[in-house]
Amino acid sequence: MNVLPMANFQAPEVHWLSLAPILIVLGGAVLGILVEAFAPVKARRPIVVGLSILATAAACVMLALRWVPVLAAPASLGEYIEDPLTIAAQSILMIIGFMAILVMADRTSVGDGAFAGQPSDRPDSAAEELTERKGYQRSEMFPLTLFSLGGMMIFPAADNFVTLFVSLEVMSLPLYIMAATARRRRQLSFEAALKYFVLGAFSSGFMLMGSAFLFGFANSLRISSLGPAIANNVNMDWMVLIGVFCVMVGLLFKVGAAPFHAWTPDVYTGAPTPVTGFMAAAVKIAAFAAMARFYQAVAAYLQWDFVYVFAAVAVLTILVGTFAGLVQDDVKRMLAYSSIAHAGFILMGILAIQKGGTGHVLFYTLGYGLATVGAFGVVTLVRGRDADGNVLGEATSLRKWAGIGRTNPWIAGAMLIFLLSFAGIPLTGGFIGKFVIFSDAIKGGIGWLAIVGLVASAITAFYYFRLVRLMFFTEPGVESVVVKSEGLSALAIAVCAIGTLALGVFPGPVLSLLEKIVILIP
Repeated sequence: MNVLPMANFQAPEVHWLSLAPILIVLGGAVLGILVEAFAPVKARRPIVVGLSILATAAACVMLALRWVPVLAAPASLGEYIEDPLTIAAQSILMIIGFMAILVMADRTSVGDGAFAGQPSDRPDSAAEELTERKGYQRSEMFPLTLFSLGGMMIFPAADNFVTLFVSLEVMSLPLYIMAATARRRRQLSFEAALKYFVLGAFSSGFMLMGSAFLFGFANSLRISSLGPAIANNVNMDWMVLIGVFCVMVGLLFKVGAAPFHAWTPDVYTGAPTPVTGFMAAAVKIAAFAAMARFYQAVAAYLQWDFVYVFAAVAVLTILVGTFAGLVQDDVKRMLAYSSIAHAGFILMGILAIQKGGTGHVLFYTLGYGLATVGAFGVVTLVRGRDADGNVLGEATSLRKWAGIGRTNPWIAGAMLIFLLSFAGIPLTGGFIGKFVIFSDAIKGGIGWLAIVGLVASAITAFYYFRLVRLMFFTEPGVESVVVKSEGLSALAIAVCAIGTLALGVFPGPVLSLLEKIVILIP
């Protein structure tokens, strides 16, 4: 038996400060699981909610402290790259995660929330009836949210295909479960989770297949080694083309780009509304940040092979999101198709490789994320009402939003801000985001794509303003009511509305920070 002499042993170097934000989030998730398992029933929810809020806030503070050192000296830590892109994407994720957790944790004056008391109960069974009668509520969705956030934080920083895949699964698996935990319309929630899981498996399969091709080409699992391998090897071009295409398809699945968008409307509709807001915002941020790193690692060598292919994908995505959204009568489905259209706009920024362009992509995702979490937070508070005055589930039908602006001007006003941001109206974060993205597209030689995006933005404004007309220029009906809550959703909605306006009125400080982003390619 040969034993390695201790003199030749080299202890691994762990960069604790670099990994601290991720460890805080994942550590909070583990503690949340332990609390759910051992704490008294009545104490679980407040402890887990407080722990989740504290973990995201602490991670955000840690990331703020890391910004200056990383900006001065970005570093590759093996399979993990700590550069300004990583810190900026993780910071935005923490902001969105913090807001989403507030919406998830809220309970209305009716005494319910968005999640089933015991998700394992069969719908309409005696067990579910007993759970409802006792007011029992499990709180595992908060550790699951933190686990998903932890995967999202690693996703844009991965410099290894195995790390990229593992972080993708850590990000996605909790979301599959959370999509099936809706309090009402349980069967629809189960269907949404199954569709998300099956099509998410396709996404993972494409990414694994692409990684295998690229490993065969470059003889390395490092993403950063692709560029030199492509530059030094004139053979097997077909292998690298197929590999890059498959990896990009896996990422396009996650952002809901057409033609890989089929899961988006159904999943967004069936999942619990706070989870829908979290998915729509956070998954896009993580996936587009990872796409920016991957695309720029190979774009210098392959952009002429791929720019028109993915430009066609961007056009198709914009068109599907625009025209399919016009005929929707459900608020959540309308916002789902809006999300698809926005994915096309952001993809335009990925294709336009310009100095500071990556920062512009992240600025767009920040503005979109705040408006999305806020909009779905508003949806959680607008409820249906029967003839006897009993409060029902969420009033997702557009006609039930009639007159809300007159009966609840603050809630309707916040929704107005979010819709204006989606439409790209000035003085909102959405306008600045579209302006910088379209400018990058023109500078990057794909001005025709910017024209398509501009026309589509004008068309999408139609279905946003259709909801505005219903809220403010229609007589209030008796089929809906805006319920009061513990105040966490109202806090999140207010912060998101203020943030959306701040990004539109004073975008300079945030833009100047994000434009300093340089992607490290070791």
